[in-house]
Amino acid sequence: MADLTPRGVPQSIDETLEMLRTADYVADRALATVLFLSLRMKRPLFLEGEAGVGKTEIAKVLAASLGRRLIRLQCYEGLDVSSAVYEWNYAAQMIEIRMDEAAGQTDRDLIERNVFSDKYLIRRPVLDALSGTKGAAPVFLIDELDRTDEAFEAFLLEILSDFQVTVPELGTIRAEEPPIVIITTNRTREIHDALKRRCLYHWVDYPNAERELEIVRRKVPQANRRLSEEVVRFIQKLREIDLFKAPGVAETIDWAGALNELDKVALDPETVSDTIGVLLKYQDDIARIEQGEGRRILKEVKAELSAAAE
Repeated sequence: MADLTPRGVPQSIDETLEMLRTADYVADRALATVLFLSLRMKRPLFLEGEAGVGKTEIAKVLAASLGRRLIRLQCYEGLDVSSAVYEWNYAAQMIEIRMDEAAGQTDRDLIERNVFSDKYLIRRPVLDALSGTKGAAPVFLIDELDRTDEAFEAFLLEILSDFQVTVPELGTIRAEEPPIVIITTNRTREIHDALKRRCLYHWVDYPNAERELEIVRRKVPQANRRLSEEVVRFIQKLREIDLFKAPGVAETIDWAGALNELDKVALDPETVSDTIGVLLKYQDDIARIEQGEGRRILKEVKAELSAAAE
């Protein structure tokens, strides 16, 4: 079980870097800087980048490191207020009304106050994120915002402006302390400038080879050292090809883990072909690698590592 004892935010960029590294998240200084500023200035952090580069993981690491609850709003097309903010437990309300009527209660105002009370309010992620107490505000992850439509984006803009929401039957509910907000997008569509202006922004890119190798060694420490180097170099070169979907860091970790499960200590053409489905998820990309690109890349990787060892 996660430790939810609230802890103070980092007091410097170096402390922020250390916080992330302690949680096995290998970040560059630019990301640590904007995260530090977001925490100190209490501004939402808008993270943009390709799928699989670790945007969502930042929110998870932040919640665990600060001892805060993580509340996740997974966005999708058609997301509406009842799914994102709140709704009433209508079944329980009907039972309460029938019980009141059976008991001879005739005061309609009293019945209405009873059924439209906090007891029957179902708090969805947005409302739940506004319920944090001072010094223990949750981390509120709004994941893949680009999947929603512009109407929901406009609604969210109002929430992020005042950190409050109005429930007609109860009135305005305002956060005692605003949540720590992390917004992610894979850039399948542009997010309106009005929302971006309320946030600090950072583009999360694919890591360079050195940082990706450190990530693999932290996440799959049991993998053979030579294998990890070959995996990272292979994927780095793979991203240079015009693929429909280049593999992200998540796929790098998965591939290293899969190869370790197969007791591999180095890459070979047959192994690459047999396990390419762990790395690539579109048939056209897989076909391209199996038609010769994979062997070419693997040959380059082996040559580079052999030269480096001499």
